[in-house]
Amino acid sequence: MTREIIAILRGIQPDEALPIMEALIAAGISKIEVPLNSPEPFDSIERMVKSAGGRATIGAGTVLDTDSVKKLAAIGAEMVVSPDANPQVIAETKAQGMLSYPGVLTPTEAFSALRAGADGLKFFPAFKLGLDGYKALSAVLPTGTKTYAVGGVGPADFADWFAAGITGFGLGSNIYKPGFSADQVSTLASEIVAAYDGARP
Repeated sequence: MTREIIAILRGIQPDEALPIMEALIAAGISKIEVPLNSPEPFDSIERMVKSAGGRATIGAGTVLDTDSVKKLAAIGAEMVVSPDANPQVIAETKAQGMLSYPGVLTPTEAFSALRAGADGLKFFPAFKLGLDGYKALSAVLPTGTKTYAVGGVGPADFADWFAAGITGFGLGSNIYKPGFSADQVSTLASEIVAAYDGARP
């Protein structure tokens, strides 16, 4: 069963990457993002890609330019997540054969991202858009559009967002903060997976 949960490991160090990744996979989370404003992010991503062996989709967050996209493709990353909807970044991501999840908050951004080839939309910050805003916006999106709530949304909110039609969630501080041990991440990830499975329609 594939869960639409993206673990956001902002601030992770390369020497933590593998034990944290293993804790997430063991708990049932198989989409993992290392934001590029983390220490030595390409090193962490490359280590995880090599070790995951197809067990997880590994990629980067906070991707703002096409040079970063090309560098990610060269190390085998599979997913590019951005805080904004830059058409050039989206197009380059798709040209490199990776999944594209740009950040959007308005109908204009959402549709321009989809036209550029985005695989899914990251609604960020989701808590500012809110459930009512998301329901109104998603009503005009093409059927089957994958949508993710990111920012200020945690396990307690899963059921409400699922009821509004969201596809999945991106979770940062709910699942990892710099300094968290693999055991801590394992505990948090297991709780999140249980909440997700319990809330999923």
